Amino acid sequence: MTQSSGGIQRIIGFRANGADPTPLYLQLANVLRQLIEEGAMREGEALPSERRIMEQTSLSRVTIRKALDLLVKEGLLRQKRGSGTFVAGGLPQIEQPLTRLSSFTEEMIDRGRTPSVQWLEKKLAYPTSEEVMLFGLSPGDKVLHLHRLRSGDGVPLAVEFATVPARYLPDPDLVDHSLYAALSAVSAMPVRATQRLKARALPRREADLLGVRMGDPALYIERASRLSDGTLVEFTRSYYRSDTYDFVSELSIAPAEVA
Repeated sequence: MTQSSGGIQRIIGFRANGADPTPLYLQLANVLRQLIEEGAMREGEALPSERRIMEQTSLSRVTIRKALDLLVKEGLLRQKRGSGTFVAGGLPQIEQPLTRLSSFTEEMIDRGRTPSVQWLEKKLAYPTSEEVMLFGLSPGDKVLHLHRLRSGDGVPLAVEFATVPARYLPDPDLVDHSLYAALSAVSAMPVRATQRLKARALPRREADLLGVRMGDPALYIERASRLSDGTLVEFTRSYYRSDTYDFVSELSIAPAEVA
């Protein structure tokens, strides 16, 4: 039996000590805390579902949730909507809504973090055949390539490669930390975007930049941003660390049509 599966067995094998005046939720929280501190539950490992813990321990859902909430507040556990409860690592999870078009810099500042950028490439270049098609460019047109490592509070979070037609930003030095700030300054701020998200294994270079292992899971995002008249102004490909980011979308059910 592996160390981590032993930890799960000790959770579902928990039995309250009736002679102990300690509240039940604290007894459970103490057991979970000990498992984490001993290393019997590893970083990123999922806890059994609340229903399974209820069935195996006869504890109420309220008791279990109070124990989990306590350890979340202590930073030992983290909860992901729709996914469950996990042993927390050293990096807090960042929730980013999918319904709002904003820059990385803006998102970090909104969360009280300090954004920073390491430029890997910032230059004018002739477009690839794919970029010619995407932007509808003419012969001789150039594009601005922006390849950068994005960090929050000094922690590498994302690797981005953005392309913008040079007619909007003809000088690479126009872009400092925020591409959207630079586009806004030349009256070319996008107003809507389409994003496509995929799960991908990190290539070696991106993994090295993010300080994780090659092949680790990542969120790969392609974003096409447009002006109010529909003109494509930015196309960005990004790798986000999946251990630090949750992308959240709120869905609603349309009212049924009346025949």
